[in-house]
Amino acid sequence: MTLIAHARAYYELSKPRIIVLLLITTAASMVMAARGLPPFALLFWTMVAGALAAASAGALNCAWDADIDRVMKRTRSRPIPTGRISVRNAVIYAGAVGGVSFAIFYAFVNPLAAWLSLTGNLYYVVIYTMWLKRITPLNIVVGGAAGSVPPLVGWAAVTHTVGAPALGLFALIFLWTPPHFWSLALMAETEYDKAKIPMLPNVMGRERTKREIVYYTLLLVGASLALYPLHVMGAFYFAAAAVLGGIFVLDALRTWREQSGTLRARALFRYSLLYLALMCVVMVIDRIVA
Repeated sequence: MTLIAHARAYYELSKPRIIVLLLITTAASMVMAARGLPPFALLFWTMVAGALAAASAGALNCAWDADIDRVMKRTRSRPIPTGRISVRNAVIYAGAVGGVSFAIFYAFVNPLAAWLSLTGNLYYVVIYTMWLKRITPLNIVVGGAAGSVPPLVGWAAVTHTVGAPALGLFALIFLWTPPHFWSLALMAETEYDKAKIPMLPNVMGRERTKREIVYYTLLLVGASLALYPLHVMGAFYFAAAAVLGGIFVLDALRTWREQSGTLRARALFRYSLLYLALMCVVMVIDRIVA
């Protein structure tokens, strides 16, 4: 392969789409903590270190799940199944970028942010990828804590502590993860079954999965609105969260009512991504302006 092809393969190995989502929540937390834009150097190094940490976790996930990725249609074109990167090189890459990430956090951000980021990575790789993913349909529920860590890292980067708004965003992402991933699982039910991954649809059935999506969505929206009476967020946030959450609940109910659940599940999956991004924007506006 050419140098450009090699670089592209490692870029794909890093799961860039997930990196973008994690950086959005990190940046939102930093802006909330600073009540405005934090110092550029701090923002820059936190984003760089956060991206490298996520790339490390994504690469280790791909290395451990290489056997699964070869079976599933949506993952068989990843760099390891296609032979563009070996498992050994993927692990070396993950270790290298993970080490650089921790060093940047520690030297240019602060030790608390470094250790929080490392803890999140270890949770994702060891607890979720290596343990829960293959043994229980609750893998996403428990494993969702890993993806909820970036707001804590962002807040710690600015304040050297962990504050209530960051914990609120942590809770929202934790509760958002099950309906987000289960809507994806509804679209790829047979693929997970073929790979022997116990996702909720192929273990408990589609009807049970759609009910659980509704329950978790209601819990998510309820928790998001609770941040207002708890004096974590303000009235602007409450109004916006009610609208965004209402749309989420409506999409979840439509998915439940649809006989196949596939078309609505796709719409729900896409909206869940938009919901999380908009909630971050709303929290930032409420914290800075409202």
